[in-house]
Amino acid sequence: MATFSKSYPAEQLPEAQAGKDYRFALTSLTSLFFMWGFITCLNDILIPHLKGVFDLSYSQAMLVQFCFFGAYFVVSLPSGALVKRLGYQKGIVLGLVIAALGCLCFYPAASLHSYAIFLLALFILASGITLLQVSANPYVSILGEVKTASSRLTMTQAFNSLGTTVAPFFGAYLILEQAAEAVSATASAQQVQMPYLLLAALLLLLAAIFAALKLPDMSAQSIQNQTSKTGGENHELKSAWHYRHLVLGAVGIFVYVGAEVAIGSFLVNFFTDPNIGAMEESAAAKYIAYYWGGAMVGRFIGAAAMQKIAAGKALCFNAAVAMALVLVAMFTSGQLAMSAILLVGLCNSIMFPTIFSLALNGLGKFTSQGSGILCLAIVGGAIIPLLQGVLADNIGIQASFCLPILCYGFIAYYGLSGSKVSIREKGKA
Repeated sequence: MATFSKSYPAEQLPEAQAGKDYRFALTSLTSLFFMWGFITCLNDILIPHLKGVFDLSYSQAMLVQFCFFGAYFVVSLPSGALVKRLGYQKGIVLGLVIAALGCLCFYPAASLHSYAIFLLALFILASGITLLQVSANPYVSILGEVKTASSRLTMTQAFNSLGTTVAPFFGAYLILEQAAEAVSATASAQQVQMPYLLLAALLLLLAAIFAALKLPDMSAQSIQNQTSKTGGENHELKSAWHYRHLVLGAVGIFVYVGAEVAIGSFLVNFFTDPNIGAMEESAAAKYIAYYWGGAMVGRFIGAAAMQKIAAGKALCFNAAVAMALVLVAMFTSGQLAMSAILLVGLCNSIMFPTIFSLALNGLGKFTSQGSGILCLAIVGGAIIPLLQGVLADNIGIQASFCLPILCYGFIAYYGLSGSKVSIREKGKA
């Protein structure tokens, strides 16, 4: 899964960070990227589990993603202000503690057999992860030389993808397989208690470790001030909203995150469909690893290929292939439909960082504001899956994949044309 947080372009990073050895700090930070990838992917296991436990419709089950990704929209800007006040390291520690609190809330949610409390727990958990991302991603960017900032982020994002690849096996065994043996709905709901208690303990342990570590003390405020001085273009403009390619890029982030999350959320139900895979939920859940694992592999392939291929063209190609694969999944059955939908993960790999970088191109002093706008657009992960849930309830799960096709269609347009740097007329902004 993509790493969702504010970051600063490499050319705007403080030169004072060059020449220092930050390998220990970077090694420590990779654990965070792994953890939030792992936790986010567990939602794909929770959705079919809670759907069965509470006898939910598809649209009701998709409230899991609505509450989780809705936290990005609600908490992102306050998190940025908090990190600016506390600094990156304290922001990371606080984010870990809040995420652990969200995990602990799964215990009373299961004991009380309350879907509403589950959703509240997910919102708290996601709020902590949002704070983690707003703290950790810029921190990784500034820990080292400017010319290697991109490679550092690629490395840490690979660990994020590793987390999303491992999580389905963990969830399938500790949640779905155990729930299948439960004798009642209440007992089935309680199968999430132990896994999330373990996650809470691990998050608190990480919080204690990061509180004790001697990490470089970087001031978020001083970095913000320094980066804001580097962008001297377009002094007559007063807002990043004047840049058409940024606005379209925000829409691109919205539909990309929405499509990626929606497909991942429906995989288990799609594979258990009698016309597709006719699998048990616990067996189907393990296939989610191939979807997210494809994104991890594609990220390394894309990093090499895009040194010679224009970013916009690569984005358009991947989106077009994703559309074709989803169409195959919609109109075929069995192994072919399963393979097609899983291969979409490979196409997803480069989309988030490519859209993000194209949208920020040429913003100069408005880069930070543009990053914030793109970060808010991640709320697509809350809206698109819910809309697909409504479609699945009304026209069937296979036909509901028409929505991700529309999302990838816009991404193809953005790569081909919409990403070209342009400034809107002031009167139309």
